[in-house]
Amino acid sequence: MARNVLGGELEICGTDPMTGFYRTGCCDTGGEDSGVHTVCAQVTAEFLEFSAERGNDLSTPRPEYGFVGLRPGDRWCLCADRWVEAHQAGMAPPVVLAATHARTLEWIDLADLRKHAAVD
Repeated sequence: MARNVLGGELEICGTDPMTGFYRTGCCDTGGEDSGVHTVCAQVTAEFLEFSAERGNDLSTPRPEYGFVGLRPGDRWCLCADRWVEAHQAGMAPPVVLAATHARTLEWIDLADLRKHAAVD
């Protein structure tokens, strides 16, 4: 069973839109997930703009991939290294700790994640 960064069972990140590398709603990961999509983020307009400027446009719908495009407030499993990049630039979106996979701690300190914890 997958664990979250707090040591508990990994919770669902989001299902509308459906997120996760495996499109299960969870930020689970495995050998096929070279991008390590483990950070459950509540995306902001600033983060979406930041990501687009770096070549990963998450706002534009891509129907050919079944992707509706993200809007501020949506929850999405981000690549751990993209969250680190955004954090270093002062653009990190809030994180849903209970839905963020424990493997994230290989890239990001729990203290930094806690500073950006989403408020439900």
